[in-house]
Amino acid sequence: MTSPLPAFAAIVVAAGSGSRSGGAKQWRALGGKPVIRWSVEALLKRGAEDVVVVIPAGSESEATEALTGLSGWRTVCGGATRAESVKAGLDALGGSGERPVLVHDAARPFLSAAVIDRCIRALDEADGALPALPVADSLRRALDGLVARSVEREALWRAQTPQAFRLKTLADAYAIWPAGEVATDEATVVERAGGRVRIVEGDARLMKLTYPEDFAMAEALVPRTIRIGQGYDVHRWGPGESVWLCGLEIPHDQTLIGHSDADAGLHALTDAILGAIAEGDIGDHFPPTDPQWKGARSDVFLKHAVGLVKARGGRLSNVDVTLICEQPKVKPHRQAMRKRLAEILDLPLDAVSVKATTSEGLGFTGRGEGLAAQAVATVELPA
Repeated sequence: MTSPLPAFAAIVVAAGSGSRSGGAKQWRALGGKPVIRWSVEALLKRGAEDVVVVIPAGSESEATEALTGLSGWRTVCGGATRAESVKAGLDALGGSGERPVLVHDAARPFLSAAVIDRCIRALDEADGALPALPVADSLRRALDGLVARSVEREALWRAQTPQAFRLKTLADAYAIWPAGEVATDEATVVERAGGRVRIVEGDARLMKLTYPEDFAMAEALVPRTIRIGQGYDVHRWGPGESVWLCGLEIPHDQTLIGHSDADAGLHALTDAILGAIAEGDIGDHFPPTDPQWKGARSDVFLKHAVGLVKARGGRLSNVDVTLICEQPKVKPHRQAMRKRLAEILDLPLDAVSVKATTSEGLGFTGRGEGLAAQAVATVELPA
């Protein structure tokens, strides 16, 4: 049976400017929550008793907003270099010198409990531990854009974080680090002081967000769940010269009656999206008793629903709308409806379906008293 982990603390380094990634990447949303929150949550969930988050001076409000609802963390302002920031975190921690401390880059959001465990347990036999992956690609040294020679990759590793040390071990090593020399990471500092640093198994998902394109790759790694919502809407026919359906105005000898533009297709689809994220229905967000929505275009409602999905780090996958009516004939307008929905929803055309059917003369749609619409939407949300 595996023994429990000893009490440990952590320093999350988030004091960089993020200039290569477009700036302030620690506050940027990933999977619906700030990048920095991923690491702090993982450390607290695994049992860290004290997490010091090192931030740029003047960023206290951003940190509070990013980490709201979590307890067991506090901030300290970092310095101009990584070494200065880590030393500020060490000074803030204090406590027993034998306590394990993990130093982690906020820019590596996908921290797992297994990596935390491996790093801490390695301190039983070494002065430090770092997760790493063996270099798999062949390596070349180049001069002026031309290959100069091959580099042997055997025994080369890609270092990651968190890196683990006893508090006193790391603090003492930093105390004798040569002034003016740049420390690439904490393992380097402890090695220079004569410490033994053990390599433990890393995790390919512990990628570091460095460049703008890294965020697209990270979004693809966010664990997601599939949600399906359905919507249904009805409007009666009344005097008019055109009708709004799926975002298009179609000439017709009648119109649909409603508080807004009575676009049943968009109303049903809005409800389907709201249903997929359990956010009530269109009436909750746009009450028909509110005069500001009198005659409003229904694409406003649909864009609002999509915005709620995006605010939770989700994305709309596909939609399917069925219009149930005797008139007008939908088929001549179906492709234009699909294109309009794809534009509103920011989806590829092949992810948008519009269909129509009759009720064979039965019921209120068959008698020409009204039009009905059904819709289904598939949404992916962070797990």
